[in-house]
Amino acid sequence: MNELSLLATLAVVHLVALASPGPDFALVVQNASRYGRRIGLAIALGISLAILLHAVFALTGVSLLIQQHPMLPLVLRVAGGSYLLYLGIGALRAAHQQWRTGSAGPLKASVALVSPWAALVKGFTTNLLNPKALVFFLSLLTSLVPPSVSTEGKVAAIVLLWGLSLAWFSALAWVLTGARLQQKLQRLTPVIDGVCGGLFVLVGGGILLATLAA
Repeated sequence: MNELSLLATLAVVHLVALASPGPDFALVVQNASRYGRRIGLAIALGISLAILLHAVFALTGVSLLIQQHPMLPLVLRVAGGSYLLYLGIGALRAAHQQWRTGSAGPLKASVALVSPWAALVKGFTTNLLNPKALVFFLSLLTSLVPPSVSTEGKVAAIVLLWGLSLAWFSALAWVLTGARLQQKLQRLTPVIDGVCGGLFVLVGGGILLATLAA
């Protein structure tokens, strides 16, 4: 397989993974629909930067060293599961409060408390601490990018993964924050918070339970 074919295969596999609903997808939906386009795009940038770091780690052998270390995978799973659980509980509490008060959509005060920088950090942290992301990129890049690939090919693979991730999540945030659609979504904020919170709790709790069982 030449390097162009390799990059095309990598792009297709990564796009399929990006389109699959998960914590990153839920985070963009929840925040973009509630806080608007600027926050949604900041979340997208944070997620893509974490994916960039995962790709660099995988292709330089850092991810493999982490996996082989006796304690680091355990620490990563506990930290990642706990963070997702924290996000989920926060979203469920917000949904419960809105259902109880009968309010929906972001209050002006709450919007003022959400900065693009905080959103970028949240997106970055959510993806970086997700142990499934570490395993996915390590498996993807070690299986599709053999050691014989040139340095230029490896750099192209890293840039490709980052660019596709940024484009996908930015497009998702952009679509969700169209004027008409966002008005409709803000009326559904309690439902969105509840669904996304439930997903975070399931994924984070599942990671912690699996870690304890192991």
